Amino acid sequence: MNKLLEVDNLKTYFYTADGVLPAVDGVSFSLDEGEVLAIVGESGCGKSVTSMSLLNLVSKPGKIINGEILYKSENLLEKNEEEMRHIRGNEISMIFQEPVASLNPVFKIGRQIGETIMHHQNVSKKEANMRALELLVSVGISDPLSVMEKYPHQLSGGMCQRVMISIALACKPKILIADEPTTSLDVTIQAQILRLLKDLKKETGAAIILITHDMGVVAQMADNVMVMYAGQAVEYTSVKEVFYNPSHPYTVGLLNSIPKINEEQEALYNIKGMVPGMGEYPAGCRFSPRCDFVCEKCINEPPELIQTGSFHYVRCHKPLGRG
Repeated sequence: MNKLLEVDNLKTYFYTADGVLPAVDGVSFSLDEGEVLAIVGESGCGKSVTSMSLLNLVSKPGKIINGEILYKSENLLEKNEEEMRHIRGNEISMIFQEPVASLNPVFKIGRQIGETIMHHQNVSKKEANMRALELLVSVGISDPLSVMEKYPHQLSGGMCQRVMISIALACKPKILIADEPTTSLDVTIQAQILRLLKDLKKETGAAIILITHDMGVVAQMADNVMVMYAGQAVEYTSVKEVFYNPSHPYTVGLLNSIPKINEEQEALYNIKGMVPGMGEYPAGCRFSPRCDFVCEKCINEPPELIQTGSFHYVRCHKPLGRG
């Protein structure tokens, strides 16, 4: 597999009246052609800011202060806004968290898809509309002509999400970033959207970065997983290793929080405490106040991300199962 994207020591901080808040603090990962990478963690851990940083869409008071984002060996952080506009939607597309809020309420669906195509490709309005119809069919919309003439508020959440996916795929991007693509949808629509993403990956060969907090979605979709906590990657490995050989206490906690159908449980497991605010990180390990295995070193010394296997990285002084 060829490396499509390489992110090295990415730091995105927010400069506020309350001080400097490290939303993403030294994150590194890579993405191969055709790979599905899941970025996992609770709300507030830095997943969405990481995804927005990849497209240089972080707005003030946020700022990318360090790192490299190499796409096809070119650093996106060195591109100007005009160059990035060509890459966004054309080479790298994003499905945002709230599909209804992400669509323009005053324009019909057909216009929104068609303008995306015309913006990036040298085609006529007629050709763009034909392509828009094809895209709506490809995402499972049975009456595309009717949907083309509707406004976002006239569609269901699941239908809006399909429209967002069609817009994201309009220019056949090499990378698709899906930020919590099923969060606001009911269970049956969630399953349809995930199946759609898997089918589209097979058909187009696009690599996918899947932002989620749902380990069930990870098991179904991902090849590799990066677990984030308090702005940092705490575990980075294959999906098989995450489920069968998790090494960070936080990863173990996330897995234990999944309801188990075949086991009687008096109450669901939950990780004690809360994710600290960006300005409230402890001096040592950021997970130490919530960890069942905390020691004095954890409290006083921040751990580095260390390699514990051929492709297994853990940010922990005493990785579980490693002696």
